[in-house]
Amino acid sequence: MEFETRDLSPLVGTEMLATKEQLLAGNLRQEIRELLEQRGVLLVRQLNFTDEEQFEFAKTIGEVIDQGIRGIYKITLDRSLNDTADYLHATVHWHVDGAQDMVPTRASILTARVLSKVGGQTEFANTYAAYDALPPDRKALADRLRVVHSQEYIQRAMHPDPSEEQLARWREHPEQVHPMVWTHRSGRKSLLLGLTAGRIDGMDEAEGRRIIDEFQAWATQPQFVYRHEWTVGDMLIWDNTGVMHRVEAYPADSGRLLSRTTLVGEEPIA
Repeated sequence: MEFETRDLSPLVGTEMLATKEQLLAGNLRQEIRELLEQRGVLLVRQLNFTDEEQFEFAKTIGEVIDQGIRGIYKITLDRSLNDTADYLHATVHWHVDGAQDMVPTRASILTARVLSKVGGQTEFANTYAAYDALPPDRKALADRLRVVHSQEYIQRAMHPDPSEEQLARWREHPEQVHPMVWTHRSGRKSLLLGLTAGRIDGMDEAEGRRIIDEFQAWATQPQFVYRHEWTVGDMLIWDNTGVMHRVEAYPADSGRLLSRTTLVGEEPIA
């Protein structure tokens, strides 16, 4: 490996001691992707990528989704900088980006620009490790459950009395029924949960909710979680197919701003 690494916790998160020049050279695709799958979250402290450098780096490890301005989506609650900022309020809850789709995004890259004085830390839960550690009987149960995911579930957590306009916007994306356990092409398995998971297909709604909550609590225990305290310039990548994430609540007027680049999904949920 061309750079040194340092694990951030036993089960999730690795710091890469790499330079801009190493990351932009374009010859680390395989090493970074393998490390990302193994560890879930990769961090380079105070790398200070510009938006243009972040976009160029992202292209070396996957196909970039055309979003925001030149592939950079601004993570901010300031509606003057992001006209979809209202959706971001719900990210204080554990979620997998695009879990309500057939093919979730592969990974995302964040660079911190402006930080909040209060809150704004980001947490990541390794859902591969959480599945592997399940007791045999709970693993067998999870293996046979199918869960209904919807954008509406996560948005209702923030807006319990939505307007007709909000409902119509949330319901533009139809519900999807996915296995609770994602069996990846590699043969490895991860739990697919988060607040988009609303009910268990074919089960009494209250009982299904209780079971989802049980597995959610299991997967977000401290041993499976890495909590990142941001410093301006930090660059962080997470594996969206094997990690849940959430942000700690912060004031809407804090000025907090991060640049996000997202990689196209490569593997349907199965």
